[in-house]
Amino acid sequence: MRRALVLNAISPEIGGVLIRGERGTAKSTAARALAALLPTIEVVEGCPFNCAPNDPDHLCTLCRERLARGEALRTTSRRIRFVDLPVSATEDRVVGTLDIERALREGVRHFEPGVLAAANRGLLYVDEVNLLDDHVVDLLLDSAAMGVNVFEREGISFVHPARFILVGTMNPEEGELRPQLLDRFALCVEIRSLLDPADRVQVLERRLAYEADPEGFCRRWAAEEAALSEDIAEARALLPQVSYSPEDLRTIAELTAGLQVEGHRGDIVILKAARAAAALDSRTRIAGSDIVQAAELALPHRLKRRPFQEGEVEPEQLEARLDEVRTRLEHSAPTSAGAAEVKKKS
Repeated sequence: MRRALVLNAISPEIGGVLIRGERGTAKSTAARALAALLPTIEVVEGCPFNCAPNDPDHLCTLCRERLARGEALRTTSRRIRFVDLPVSATEDRVVGTLDIERALREGVRHFEPGVLAAANRGLLYVDEVNLLDDHVVDLLLDSAAMGVNVFEREGISFVHPARFILVGTMNPEEGELRPQLLDRFALCVEIRSLLDPADRVQVLERRLAYEADPEGFCRRWAAEEAALSEDIAEARALLPQVSYSPEDLRTIAELTAGLQVEGHRGDIVILKAARAAAALDSRTRIAGSDIVQAAELALPHRLKRRPFQEGEVEPEQLEARLDEVRTRLEHSAPTSAGAAEVKKKS
């Protein structure tokens, strides 16, 4: 779960993560904790869509109009936002709506930003995503995939970027997502309660320590959080330099083809997650271990048995196949990935 969240923080283009698990297993806690690790970003001052001033290809309609009038876009720094989407959210709440009151009062058509606007370049968290209306989930996943929200109603057209880290949590006991929606989440992890009494004691101790002295508890872990936050920031900067070889692509394709993975989304996700893993390890070339770790996160939810179908690959077969890939990579001759350039950390 931690690895999936960190990889998405490094490369939001991966496409988000779905955390499935029993109630009371800290799924929401982990998602909210990620927000504290995210770095600051430069945004256009006064822009409700958090537009990036140095990315003219991904500006909202308002910023484009300001540039067309010859205005300079002033900038400011802001922490990456954590946006919580309630289960009761409607389509208008997500994509935005027209301000009817302002239209009647002032005679102008004004676009009222929605959740997608607030979440741009931030983290969008959806608790109990399996209880959300399927149509709303479709809107979220479409926007996450395209990176843009297009609003067209009542003769008004408005476009703004909608690139965000999508994190969803759910308890399978309360209902499953449709397979089509499940596949749209790039990564998926399953969380279960700890069974080792020593681990459960540690959870108790930390919870009691936090309740007794929240500020002292935060200070206790501040150094580790700061170090991880710095690692994420460095990996984000290094990510564009991370490359891969044709052999890496063949390894991914052989893995997914051997498991009869439907579609090609899984292949793309594995490559993106592997590049993020290499960047986190301060390398500019992906290695076989990056591919295996990415596959562990990208494939399990794409291999589950579906109704009225036979011969689906079981999770146990995935693990066996990954073991085969590990063994082959460990015994193969050194490749370009094995001789990857390592960037020394300061």
